[in-house]
Amino acid sequence: MMSVNTVYTTSATANGGRDGKARSDDGRLEVSLDVPKAMGGDDGPGTNPEQLFAAGYAACFLGALKFVTSQKKGVALPADTSTKTTVGIGPRSEGGFGLTIALDITLPGLDRAEAQALIDEAHQVCPYSNATRGNIDVQLTLI
Repeated sequence: MMSVNTVYTTSATANGGRDGKARSDDGRLEVSLDVPKAMGGDDGPGTNPEQLFAAGYAACFLGALKFVTSQKKGVALPADTSTKTTVGIGPRSEGGFGLTIALDITLPGLDRAEAQALIDEAHQVCPYSNATRGNIDVQLTLI
């Protein structure tokens, strides 16, 4: 197993499961959780783990793109770069449940080949990509 030189640690606590509440220990994040109608819930106003994962992955991948471009002389990440992450959940053929993940990355103004190379490199650097690699097929699409 690969070792990690941890530079930041955080924690959160959930109560009540998918229809409860979650809160970071420092209080900066506090959310109500509700089960989506597609999963048998009442589609209440709260968020869900998949939305939280999608937001985290999108932000983290964009951070990885910033890191990658900061390492390259003469390459600047366009200010309007964005990452949209779509997370799906459903039963696995092997039993239990699994996730699907698709990232749509917009790098306006960059040559497509250069943009794709940056995306591929960011996918190797991003902690979420590293955590999912080998477990979840992550689809990367340059928009």
